[in-house]
Amino acid sequence: MSPGLLGALLAAVAYGAATVLQAIGVRRVGALPPGTPLPARVRAGWPYAVGLALDGLGFLASVAALRTLPLFLVESAVASSVAVTAVLSVLVLHVRLGTGEVVALLAVAAGLTGLAFAAAEGPPLLSPAAAAWWLLGAAALVAVLLVAGEQDRDRRRGAVLLSLAAGLGFGGVGVAARLLEVPSPLWHLLTSAMAWALLVHAALATVAYALALSRGRVTTVAALTFATETVVPAAVGLVALGDRVVAGRGPLAVGAFVLTLGGCIALAGRAEPADPPEPAAPPGRSGGAGPASPAPEDLSERP
Repeated sequence: MSPGLLGALLAAVAYGAATVLQAIGVRRVGALPPGTPLPARVRAGWPYAVGLALDGLGFLASVAALRTLPLFLVESAVASSVAVTAVLSVLVLHVRLGTGEVVALLAVAAGLTGLAFAAAEGPPLLSPAAAAWWLLGAAALVAVLLVAGEQDRDRRRGAVLLSLAAGLGFGGVGVAARLLEVPSPLWHLLTSAMAWALLVHAALATVAYALALSRGRVTTVAALTFATETVVPAAVGLVALGDRVVAGRGPLAVGAFVLTLGGCIALAGRAEPADPPEPAAPPGRSGGAGPASPAPEDLSERP
């Protein structure tokens, strides 16, 4: 297994595990009685802090993978973190998966295997200096979609616009990471247009996703975001960055990509684990600070 592929898989595992730990941490803090001192809340919520650390590890691993692997493989691997979350929910929280979810898990596994066989390793071909300004221009489009979605009085249409903004923003993070040249010393990143483009896309995407979740159905928001952040960077990589498929394996790459993306979207509604059933007392929300446990389709949160 190449270092790049190992990094992509590590990113998926880290993001998926982070979601489970964050859900556990938030649930533990939410179960504390009112007035609990801050030190006790911090002790109870330590899994959430570990989850944040794993998010950081996942991001660094994905950046490392993007140094040599094409965007269509790494973005698909990152999206497959929902499959990791689903598996860990079974192992750690004893959540039961339905037949459809098991089929989706198998589809993701088969799709990622196919992509790994089809992807050709190599550095990006586009000049980072020129691409940084294109990315900053794309960030302006993300910002326009964000504002339009937030101001739209039609909540469903606004959720769609915000989901697209989030997907494009997260996709921009992937493209920027693919092109980012890490300088020595590291503090030179402060003067790197590509690094700033990455940060701007990340900030806009995070805000847009949070607003989208507050306006629309979580499964719809997650599906639109996953599809956009996976398909658009993959297309950019193939058209503009020199990402390549091994000769003769084009049909395998297309089929594997569709299989992986379809499985991830199918699992998007389980991207945040549910609590196992409890015999008494109304359970708290599994992955957030709400008073009631949501329906299965409302158990998603970006890993």
